[in-house]
Amino acid sequence: MNWLITGANSGLGRALALAALERGDRVAGTVRTEAALAQFEALAPGRAYGFLADMADEGQVRTAVRGAIAALDGLDVLVNNAGYGLVGAVEEASLAEVREQFAVNVFGPVAAIQAALPHMRERRAGHIINVTSVSGLAAWAGTGIYCGSKHALEGIGRTLAQEVEIFGIKVTNVEPGGMRTDYAGRSMRVTERKIADYDATAHNAERVLGGHSGQEGGDPAKVAAAILRIAGAADAPVQLLLGADAVHYATQAMAAFQEEFGRWAALSLSTGFAD
Repeated sequence: MNWLITGANSGLGRALALAALERGDRVAGTVRTEAALAQFEALAPGRAYGFLADMADEGQVRTAVRGAIAALDGLDVLVNNAGYGLVGAVEEASLAEVREQFAVNVFGPVAAIQAALPHMRERRAGHIINVTSVSGLAAWAGTGIYCGSKHALEGIGRTLAQEVEIFGIKVTNVEPGGMRTDYAGRSMRVTERKIADYDATAHNAERVLGGHSGQEGGDPAKVAAAILRIAGAADAPVQLLLGADAVHYATQAMAAFQEEFGRWAALSLSTGFAD
């Protein structure tokens, strides 16, 4: 099986690349530096192919996808894994910080998808896997912009699944909970602006994430194994929660929505024409 994994030099991306290579697959991965590229290709010379790409740069993303297809002589699985978290209250986030978050977490994956789809449509086969987050289903004060980016990728992925099913292409949104990666370290940014009024609410997210760094319940190697399990499967799910915390928070969010929807159902149904 031939893979392209964005953000393949660390965290879940590296764990997934290692698992696929160990199985004997061929893996292309996007990285940010020449040093990381050399390290990635050294994992399995002749089967690991590195490509430099900043996920906020549409041109670099599209070039990397085309290069991976050529190097691998075909692409079976695209994994949109690269991304980072922005922590801070919605009011605190500058529009520049919001745009950068969406550029990497949403526009980059969309560029990769659009670059891969012509090849997959021609083959009438392929699997697009978007690593979103349980934050794409449940909201948490202090992570509003990050949650928004993951909600956006969730909606795009679920809609895409309907659009490309006829071509034999699968789409899966993988929704992990917390994992022992560098998410709360190098991959987490904090808004430059701070408003003291949010100390008791939105600022808790930064404290909790920092305090639990290295203690998260999710094992990246097991998450990678789960992704290998569904990659290319005929019965691959459109959405896949991974981790006890992911299941807990998603279930809690859905239950709260159902309860509120029920309380306001009469008003919801009152807005149509009387005839």
